[in-house]
Amino acid sequence: MALNNPAFSNPAFQDPRAGGAQTRYSPPPAVDPAAAASIEGAYAAPSASAVDTGRMTVEDTVMKTLALFGILVVTAVVGWIWTTSSVGTTGQPSALPMIIGGLGGFVLAMVAIFKKKPSVPVFVAYAAFEGLFIGGISAFFELMFPGIVLQATLGTLSVVGVTLALFASGKIRASARATKIFMIAMVGYLVFSLVNVGLMLFNVPVAGGAFGLRSSIEIFGIPLGVFIGVFVVILAAYSLVMDFDQIQRGVRNGAPRVYGWVGAFGIMVTVVWLYVEILRLIAIVRGNN
Repeated sequence: MALNNPAFSNPAFQDPRAGGAQTRYSPPPAVDPAAAASIEGAYAAPSASAVDTGRMTVEDTVMKTLALFGILVVTAVVGWIWTTSSVGTTGQPSALPMIIGGLGGFVLAMVAIFKKKPSVPVFVAYAAFEGLFIGGISAFFELMFPGIVLQATLGTLSVVGVTLALFASGKIRASARATKIFMIAMVGYLVFSLVNVGLMLFNVPVAGGAFGLRSSIEIFGIPLGVFIGVFVVILAAYSLVMDFDQIQRGVRNGAPRVYGWVGAFGIMVTVVWLYVEILRLIAIVRGNN
């Protein structure tokens, strides 16, 4: 009965000595030891990281951010020396570094924002021009209020550190509603700033203070600029949250590695804005005392 099993009709199961059909098999090819070692090494090697596969990582973005800030610090020193070197000859600090850095940084920021693909040279150039601007404006304020640069730097680092800690712990996140409120507040602040500058340029008496409406108008004896300054620092802190959230989403979605530069650029824009606002806030407080 077993011989009627279909399996025994398969030549692979027939005994050649029984006169059944014979099937010839070739012996397996010899294994190349070198090839076997290579395959074995590939399986033993650790899996490719995000950097190896050209994807964005938090660590790589941090390094890019530090690189941009390193460039900013170097050119800020140049801007500082350039600004203060003219005091000995003309009696007035040079405004050229602040003007050149501010205009150059603004133009490059617009190019970086509206450019379809990230451009590393644009980000690097932006950091260099912003360094000139920061060095120039810091020297101006330091000559008027000695020690203010250290105060503004510590204040900026504190805000950045606290915001980063809250974001890393999950206590604060960017949301659609908060972002919408942020955008409305930013438009309102931009309109106020343009009006304030216009009134100062035309020497309108109501904006006769050193900082225009910020210092000429007081509420309960406190300059308007103090309230606005605190409000804008909160806006800048939320802007940092948006920057961190963008980087986190880029890493999670496997964005190309070059977008780490975009994240670094966003953080630099926000930190520079935050520093200037804190610098002005402290100057208004000290000028009112």
